[in-house]
Amino acid sequence: MISVEEALKLILDTTPLLGMEKVDIITALGRVIGENIYSPSDIPPFDNSAMDGYAVKSEDTKGASKNHPAVLTVIEDLPAGYVAKGKIKKGEAIRIMTGAPLPQGADSVVMVEETEASGDKVKIFNEAETNQHIRKAGEDVKKGELVIPQGTVLRPAAIGMLASLKRSFVSVYQRPLVSILCTGDELVDVDGELKAGQIVSSNSYTLASQVNECGGILLLLGIARDRKDELEQKFREGLRADVIISSAGVSVGDYDLVKGVLQDLGMEMKFWKVAMRPGQPLAFGTIGGKPTFGLPGNPVSSMVSFEQFVRPYLLKMQGHTRIFRPVIEAIWQEEFVKKTERKYLVRCMVSKKEGMYIASSTGEQGSGILKSMVLANGLAIFPEEKEVIRAGEKVKVQLLDREAEQQEVAEY
Repeated sequence: MISVEEALKLILDTTPLLGMEKVDIITALGRVIGENIYSPSDIPPFDNSAMDGYAVKSEDTKGASKNHPAVLTVIEDLPAGYVAKGKIKKGEAIRIMTGAPLPQGADSVVMVEETEASGDKVKIFNEAETNQHIRKAGEDVKKGELVIPQGTVLRPAAIGMLASLKRSFVSVYQRPLVSILCTGDELVDVDGELKAGQIVSSNSYTLASQVNECGGILLLLGIARDRKDELEQKFREGLRADVIISSAGVSVGDYDLVKGVLQDLGMEMKFWKVAMRPGQPLAFGTIGGKPTFGLPGNPVSSMVSFEQFVRPYLLKMQGHTRIFRPVIEAIWQEEFVKKTERKYLVRCMVSKKEGMYIASSTGEQGSGILKSMVLANGLAIFPEEKEVIRAGEKVKVQLLDREAEQQEVAEY
């Protein structure tokens, strides 16, 4: 049995980086870009108005005030998307909309709230400064500038920038194809008929959702009964995927056949047990070079094991550099007694009180109590050497939900 840290190192040291594919920029959301994006032009490409108002020569507004406005002749209306027909001369103005190109002869824009129009005249009530309310060419991006470096996760703003740069397709790291197999005579699919002693295979759906959440493509192999021939057939079907995940059958019971089948298929086993709870029975290795994770069968053990080991592996394959959930420091709210020699990951609810995170368990911590994961937005990390965690102690908590990830976090 090895530690969580040793297991994670063995896994991540073997993680390959997938190849590239070209996708349209809408599809690219959330993907890691595999190329540097340079701007072919200035953005904006021309000086333009930042306000609805009047384009003027600033010298024509010298000394303007509420009581002594400057009065200019309006020679044109200029909406966004059009270029002024004329050039502004002394004593003239052009009514301009936000985003419209700055007319020749103008060096300032007076916002409409500081003016009063009457026929072809406009009163200016404040002295304008040079370059006032003007967006300069290249103010956002300059020609030749590196705008989006390789390795960037493409968020909505980056997608908008790619559109601004007229890039409709980009190269991103591929998504891994992930096969999922759940095993056990007791399992029935969600629409199947439950007979005495049978349960719904919830792991098929939690694991599929976890793979989806971190960008994988699903290859669902269904349920395999506790028979060597059926297990071997299903695993062979799964070998066309980039990553293989199975659930159950890796413990030490008479019907825990998965480990043996994997070895018969030539699996190079890296480790079998991890010193953590939940999730001790966990196999990892390769079959024909394909990474294979044998996760526990209990619903919580399966989910927690995925979070700690499979999720960072899948993210790293896709070029992500931030592959771990954020970890905060919180004040534990209750006494918790544990065994030593194993790291405990306790399902908990994290909240903030008077600027400090507080955390308490979601109740019974049995590895079959899926409701405890439903209620949890974090996993409290209790180290191997600790036997009692007392109320009021500071503990580390791994945040699970996306809303919690937006909050300030401490270093891992």
